[in-house]
Amino acid sequence: MSDGAPQDLPPDAGTPLDTDVLVRIGEVAAACEAADGAAPFDEATWRALHDRPAVEVGWWLAEGGVAVEVDGDLGLAVAPDARGAGLGTGLLEEVLAVTEGEPLRAWSHADHPAAAALAASHGFARVRELWVMRRPSSTPLDPATVPDGVVVASYTDADADDLLAVNAAAFAAHPEQGAMDAADLASRMAQDWYDPAGLLLARDAATGELLGFHWTKRSTADLGEVYVLGIAPAAQGRGLGKVLTLAGLHHLVDGGPAGHGVREVELYVEADNTAAVALYAGYGFTHADVDTHVMYARP
Repeated sequence: MSDGAPQDLPPDAGTPLDTDVLVRIGEVAAACEAADGAAPFDEATWRALHDRPAVEVGWWLAEGGVAVEVDGDLGLAVAPDARGAGLGTGLLEEVLAVTEGEPLRAWSHADHPAAAALAASHGFARVRELWVMRRPSSTPLDPATVPDGVVVASYTDADADDLLAVNAAAFAAHPEQGAMDAADLASRMAQDWYDPAGLLLARDAATGELLGFHWTKRSTADLGEVYVLGIAPAAQGRGLGKVLTLAGLHHLVDGGPAGHGVREVELYVEADNTAAVALYAGYGFTHADVDTHVMYARP
């Protein structure tokens, strides 16, 4: 959320999202990212804006500002040259008037002080921190040694059902990732960055059972991401997380079929997941305060 007086707000949050609206939202988001060093909307929000029926997406657009609500998750952005005039407050209050009585969560993707002040003044509590950890590719990597009885290979269309099943089991306590279904999988795979060679699956060599996967993402030519790493509950404790992590990092750093490796790899991890933070630190990932995403919630 950003601080900024509401104007030109549409009366109906279900108004169809046409190309002009998406362009205007994109312009505000780009200006915020350039100023704050972090995008105000995450990948899931952008996919909802482009793919979901308009009646399932709430949006409020003003000159220099926008709010987007999807399934109780709110993103709010005010362009730098429109800040300081109450625009962020006006947008938030428009959203609250429509969602009165419903649970609402709001992300600040750069832990912005203005977002904290706006949240506190409207009854939102800080409930979650998500860290971005980064690793320069110049840091040496251990080899990815695949244990006997396990085969690691890239994704094919025949793997879809197994991937969805393992993902649901591995992330049963993580609603954002664990709820991925066939339509969501197809939506992610339709993105420009998707490369099946970077979705690595570990299977039992004897039975063919899917044990885990590491979905890597190449956001730009120089930036890669540990996008999703999931291990089937029954396969945990076998060291497959380390194997798949290293295999994915080598794919990104060594360049894979493209032959040009990324300069940096990032990942997202819950700040209070001390075991995961320590694990990734062991691979050379570090966290800076600017790379903290904060969720605020209204009960």
